[in-house]
Amino acid sequence: MDTDFLDWALADFSGYVAADELYDGPFCILSAVDNRRYKRILYDVLDHDPDHDDIRTFLGRLKTALSARDLTLCGVTTDGSALYPLPLREVFGEVPHQICLFHIVAEVGKAVLGAVASARKGLAAQQPKLRRGRPSTPAAKQAARTKKRLETQRAALFSSRYLFVQRHLNKTERKALWRVSRGFPQLQALRAIMEQVYALFDRRCRTQTALDKLAKLQRHVQRFPALGDTLKKLFAPTLEKALTFLDDKLLPSTSNAVERGNRRYRKMQKQVYRVRTHVQISARLALDMWREAQAEGRQQTLTSLHHARAG
Repeated sequence: MDTDFLDWALADFSGYVAADELYDGPFCILSAVDNRRYKRILYDVLDHDPDHDDIRTFLGRLKTALSARDLTLCGVTTDGSALYPLPLREVFGEVPHQICLFHIVAEVGKAVLGAVASARKGLAAQQPKLRRGRPSTPAAKQAARTKKRLETQRAALFSSRYLFVQRHLNKTERKALWRVSRGFPQLQALRAIMEQVYALFDRRCRTQTALDKLAKLQRHVQRFPALGDTLKKLFAPTLEKALTFLDDKLLPSTSNAVERGNRRYRKMQKQVYRVRTHVQISARLALDMWREAQAEGRQQTLTSLHHARAG
């Protein structure tokens, strides 16, 4: 990595880094980004899936770059991948490791939406089969009304499924949620549990307080065996690691800084899909980092030109 670029990227280093891996065909891109300044610090392009040795080597490069400038790493944020915990401890010791809460909440939300889909399938199985033609007997008319009611409820569950995982609900949305979940106490219980999950990540709490809340929530879930498989993510050790940021007000809770760079890379690849060799990917990342480094000066030039024309 060019020394001048590292000097620029680390000139106002915040002390917090987000690391992530991005898979592109047979290649894997490792990235480390300043999680508060949104500057990409390092990258590496591998022609294979990364293992602990690759992550250890990559983190070693980061440590070397920081040590050369007398900088201290205060915290690292990653996704829930098992690639990072062991190499992080080996390279940086007891540096706080935060698991991106967006990934954790997304997994729990996905499980809740899966339960809603299962309820919709259950309604479909309950629908009576009608004979062709207009119903004429009282029993046939009753079956037709039942089928219409179940179809309406299925459609309402589908169109309002986001209400089960939305973080904040207003009064109108709560009424709509109650209406579509009537007859499904397990879905109402899932919504209540989802609100407790969101409450775990309240910045006003400390990590130990949130862990106590989590233990209480886990005991509550265990009393409902039917919800055990749906909410097994609540018992994953990564959920506890997602609460680390509560003890450090400056530690970002998500890895959005590195994810933003990954999205920008995906967009570039979508425009020029043929860029799929190791050299081309490395060159593209280097160009993106160079443009990022020149952005401040470019903005100053544009501002000066704008004032000059206005004058």
